[in-house]
Amino acid sequence: MGNVSERRKQPPQVGVSVVILALGPVPQSDVGAGAASSGMGSTLWMPLVKRVRQPFLGQWALPGGGLRADHSLEQSAYAALESTTSLHPKYLEQLYTFGDPARSHGGLPMVSIVYWALVGEADGRIDFAGGDNVKWFPVNHLPELAFDHRTIVEYAMNRLRGKIESPDIATRLVGERFTLSQLHDVYEAIAGQRIDLANFRRKMLASGLLEDTGEKLRIGRNRPAAVYRYSRKPGTDLWTEAGTASESDDTRIAFQDDDALSALMTA
Repeated sequence: MGNVSERRKQPPQVGVSVVILALGPVPQSDVGAGAASSGMGSTLWMPLVKRVRQPFLGQWALPGGGLRADHSLEQSAYAALESTTSLHPKYLEQLYTFGDPARSHGGLPMVSIVYWALVGEADGRIDFAGGDNVKWFPVNHLPELAFDHRTIVEYAMNRLRGKIESPDIATRLVGERFTLSQLHDVYEAIAGQRIDLANFRRKMLASGLLEDTGEKLRIGRNRPAAVYRYSRKPGTDLWTEAGTASESDDTRIAFQDDDALSALMTA
């Protein structure tokens, strides 16, 4: 294999990594610290894998794996996802390709083709309690991550915030039919901070994006709430198909202002 200097001049290894996001409960530690009083009802979680070799032995990293000649990139991403969560979510999109030579931190150069996936209730139940080598973490309380995986997670969150108004994003997390409170939880979890519920209700109902299904849903001891879905009427069809964004789209999404969310924030 030659020495390190010689190996680093060879073509890099190529693999696939996956950022997996799911809507889950606010951790009890946050509830005790006042998250419940702030109105936050849900947060985003992601699974991480503990590394069993150098570099970064014992640290947490995104799920990933190598490529196979008989597998497409998407199949490889699903394989990495299923080996971590045993889930097969319907929403899987290519995020970006990370290939800076310095990202391997002295190891063999590595190019990572990163996908991101949204996991909803329709994809199966999740045990957020986690385990030893694979564990779910709240996105706002991640441990120290190996390589440049913190940067990758931040990139994925920027992508998610930039696409929050797409019905395809929200419904993957909350379902095709939802109450305004449930949709509000999704927006808050993605924003990572409180959004005034009354202001959110008013703006969503005035947007023309939602239609009342005529159904009611009782959650807990609260009175039954109206159930909505995203409108399919002409002129309001904002549904998008999952796919691969261009590099220019990635750059725009990573650095744009989160106008859709900031308009709903409290002062």
